Order: sequence, then C-alpha cells, then structure tokens
Amino acid sequence: MPSYTVLEWKALPHGDGEGCIPAQLASRLVSQAKASPFSGRGSSGVLEDRRNELRARGVVGVLAAQDCSLEILPKIDVGMTEGSTQEKGEIRKRLVHMLAVARDLKIETGRITELDWQRETLLEILIRIFCEKLTEAVRRGMPRRYISQEDDLPALRGTLDVARQFTCHAANPGRLACRFDELSEDIALNRIMKAAVAHLSRMSRNTANQQRLRELAFVYADIMKIPASALKWGEVLIDRTNRAWQDLFGMAQLFLRNRYQRTNSGAGQGTALLFEMNALFEEYVGRLVTRALAGTEFRVTRQSGRKYCLTSLDDGREVFQTIPDILIWRAGQVAHVIDTKWKRISARIDDRKQDVSQSDVYQMMAYAHLYKAPRLTLLYPHHEGLGDKEGVQAQFLITDLETVLETASVDVAEGKDLVTRLRNTILPAITKEHSVLQ
Repeated sequence: MPSYTVLEWKALPHGDGEGCIPAQLASRLVSQAKASPFSGRGSSGVLEDRRNELRARGVVGVLAAQDCSLEILPKIDVGMTEGSTQEKGEIRKRLVHMLAVARDLKIETGRITELDWQRETLLEILIRIFCEKLTEAVRRGMPRRYISQEDDLPALRGTLDVARQFTCHAANPGRLACRFDELSEDIALNRIMKAAVAHLSRMSRNTANQQRLRELAFVYADIMKIPASALKWGEVLIDRTNRAWQDLFGMAQLFLRNRYQRTNSGAGQGTALLFEMNALFEEYVGRLVTRALAGTEFRVTRQSGRKYCLTSLDDGREVFQTIPDILIWRAGQVAHVIDTKWKRISARIDDRKQDVSQSDVYQMMAYAHLYKAPRLTLLYPHHEGLGDKEGVQAQFLITDLETVLETASVDVAEGKDLVTRLRNTILPAITKEHSVLQ
C-alpha cells in the first residue's frame, strides 16, 4: 500500500511520479478527511483538494484510506534539508516528545533507531512504543481487582443471600445463594487495553507491529470485548498497586479518546489518527511553563479565567466569555497572560507587525482590560527566520494602558533542557517585574 508524507501547509501534486500522488488516491484521502471532526473548520481543516494538488492544513497525524495512507507532519525547523528522510525522522521525534509532554507520559524511544524514525510513520512508531510497553507490563502480571459475584453453589462461599435463598431456592436447599468477592483480571483497565489493541490492529500496516498486536490480542483473549464507545474510563483508578500502568492508560486515551485528537473508522475503509497543532502546542507549552515555575511564588492555571467581555442591558446576562490559554498568578493577582499560537511570525526587521494577526492583538487587548495583568505574551514556535535565539521577539505598550504586550518564541525543535531554558531565558524576560526567577 503506497504511503505519502507531507508537511503541514505544504502540497502533494497530482501525478504518478516521485513526490506525487495519483488523483484517485488523493480523492479517497479527502473523503476520509471529511469524516474527521476537524473537517470544515476554516484554516484548521485537514486537507484542501485543489485542482492539481492535495494541500495539508493545520492538522497533523495519519490518514489511511483504501489502498493508501497519508502522514502529515508539523513544520518544525530541525536544521536539515527540507523534505529529506532525515528531516522527517527528526520531526517525528519532536512530535512524539510534544505528545509525551502534553499527555504527561513517559515514552521511552531508546530502542527505535535513526533508520526506524526515518522509515516508519508517526502512527507505526506510536503503535510500536505502545506494544513494547504493554508487552513488558503483561509479563510482570496483568492488574486484578476483587469483583463482587453472585452464584448458586452446593456449598457456602462468602455470605448467604438470605432473600434470594428463600425466594429462589426454598424448595431446593441443596443450592445456596452465595455472595462473594473474586479476584479477576476482567476489569475496566484491561478491557481498555484490549480495545486499544483491537483498534490499533485495524490501523497498523507494519508487519512487525501486526505480529506484536496479534500476540497481545491472544493475551487478552479472556477479557470481555467492549466497544470503544462503551468503555468505562471512570472506573479506572490508578494507585500504588497499578502505578506501572499509568503511562499505558494515558497512551490508550491518546489512541481512543484524546481531547485534541480524533480517531475514526468506517466499514473498514479507512482510519485516522489526527492532532490539531494549535491545541497540542497549547497543552505542551502549558505543562512546560507549569514545570518551569514550580517552587516559585507563581501559580499557573490553564484554560481558566473565563471572564466575560459584555453584559446585556436587557437581562444582565454576560456574553462573549474569554478563556486565556495560560494565566500566571502572583499573590492572588494575574501577573501575566500567555496565549499560544501555532503560527509562523516574521522577524521585526522584515515586518514591524511581524505578521501577527490583528484579531489576536484585539484578543490580547480584551485580556488586558479584563485581567489587569501588567504583561501579556503571544507565544509562537521559533524558526530560523527569527534568528538564533528563542525568547522575546518584540515588545509594545498598549495605548493608554501601562501594559506590555510582547511576542515571544519557543524552539520546539530543540527539546534538550527545555524546562531549564524556559526558566532561565524566556520566563524571566516575560515576568521581569518580579525577580524571583533571576
């Protein structure tokens, strides 16, 4: 089955040559993309079917249609030749890292070679990581819990259900209505693992992954099969007895129910594993900022605030609620507002406005009025066009207010010591009225 890879906001021309996609296969992928919840949402859609090319938009991941698949990777400057297999491999590494941070997962990638990163798609790499972690976990033993059971037995086990005994077995004293607890592996966590294995078996096209999944399916053969839509996620309790399964539980959610990712399949004709980069970048940065400010007098909240812009004169109802991405608090007051944007801005030498959206500026001005923060930041991914250094790119004073609005960037291509870099370079500049980070 042919597989294609394209960077977000780039295009694959129609055709039969190298770097092209046949028009009929492009049409199948577009049909699959239209089934995604991200379809039809303006610039955040999945694919744009143009006359002579197929163009990716602001969603990344993998689409698989009948007889073909398409991998969409984010545009991250990793310092390699654009379009090369080395660049694609490095971008996959960075994307997996972002997913791990955003979902608070410990994902070990040491067994994956450079050749694997370059050769396998994002989907197959994630499936391999999941399979290897799950195989190691089940070798140590599947989690079990005591489950309440009721049964009619010839000898007493547990306690006697008096009411049922004298209504159902009054004429047959040889059977006893028993209630007892039995240690069982058929619990919600194992049912979720089985559902994830079954789901990934339908998605994987890699021979080695398919073999791993078949072996895992055999291990879970005695666990009840539950449709993904009927899984009881709320019944899973991660505690000291099953702490080793926390990351696997998180990965199962990543595949089956993540809030910024959607999977779907229809009649066996296609599947999708898609991530909206705006939401992923927001979650990624939010967790990094939280870690960077841990142990200081600052407190971080994400997707909070929720103040309204307007109040109706007719009935007093509030409308147009605001939900800033990140609020940094100090002594009960908002010290700083950060809004993340997965967009490319220009250097000031090229454009004084840096190609910042006017609607984003209006949004930040509303935050300045409602939250009274002295500093606000629009935070973007860093790229080579901004120079060598990440951090604050430009600062502006909001007219008639003593409030600074700045643009800043974070280099997601360089994952090493990212929390330390935030703590030592970006956040001190962002919150420099307060000296606790100096």
